[in-house]
Amino acid sequence: MPGVPMVCSKIGNNLDFGTARAYPWDLANSPEEPEMAQPQEIFASAPFVVGKSPPENPHIPAEESLCPVIAHDWVNSEYKHLVVEASAKALAVKPGQFFNLLCPSPDVGELWLRRPQSVYRIDRAQGRIEFLYKCVGRGTRGLAMVKPGERLNMVGPLGVGFHLDPAWKNIVVLGRGVGLATMGPISQLAGENGVHVTAILSARSPEFALAADLFAQVGEVIPVLDSDGTSAVENVEAILKRLIESGKADAFYTCGSNRLMQLMKTLGKEHGIPGQVAMEQIMACGIGPCYVCVRTFEVNGKKELRRVCVDGPVFDLQEALGW
Repeated sequence: MPGVPMVCSKIGNNLDFGTARAYPWDLANSPEEPEMAQPQEIFASAPFVVGKSPPENPHIPAEESLCPVIAHDWVNSEYKHLVVEASAKALAVKPGQFFNLLCPSPDVGELWLRRPQSVYRIDRAQGRIEFLYKCVGRGTRGLAMVKPGERLNMVGPLGVGFHLDPAWKNIVVLGRGVGLATMGPISQLAGENGVHVTAILSARSPEFALAADLFAQVGEVIPVLDSDGTSAVENVEAILKRLIESGKADAFYTCGSNRLMQLMKTLGKEHGIPGQVAMEQIMACGIGPCYVCVRTFEVNGKKELRRVCVDGPVFDLQEALGW
């Protein structure tokens, strides 16, 4: 607009994190003839550069940051393991939260949207965050091209994460496919708090029963595979019932499979075991305003719509209807 200085609007900042709105003019004074307002503070749109930018805006829990890529390797024919050096805000991520990653295009076309990725491991001592992801589309194929030494643009941490009640002494995590990576940080947190973890890893074959080494550090690992038939719902149900009977299931956590989620939900209701599910959902903005990731939940007998990005991605297991 002619005569209006180039000041970055804080509208997006307000939508994301509840900070006060700031406009180039005060609309309340004169809608027809805008009166210029004096800027209250400098607002830069440039991302935080890990290792270079000074700390700023501590009241905002998330940020856009440029993170050096430390390692990026294939773990099998479909999955890659990505390690980045993270900012202080990024390292405050809670289990179950996610980052929206800016992926390069794998071809001549443009990638218009970021790709949400849950965290696989948090290494605060080394100042690093790790992702374990499957290459399935243009976004993740582009992400797979990022090389060590380059910088990855991330926004986060975003969303609502898992909760670990101090009264729980034994938890069960059940994941399949990419959902196994999401189970990593809550298992890590449980281990740090002396909570025993039983990790049931559902996969097509042994090479896709990912992160077994991480789960083995904090408890027992039970792989259930398509290749030998042990991933059948009936077998997983028998395993869960044995854990319940032996007092090793104070809470349920799950991600990655609708049928396994429904199984945990049913057993949780029957035996009064609380549970949480990390929902997988296509997103656009990742911060709420676009409403692309809305799903239906049932709360106190009534259906209601919730956004997976800001109301989740972690939800009460008994309120989730699946995906």
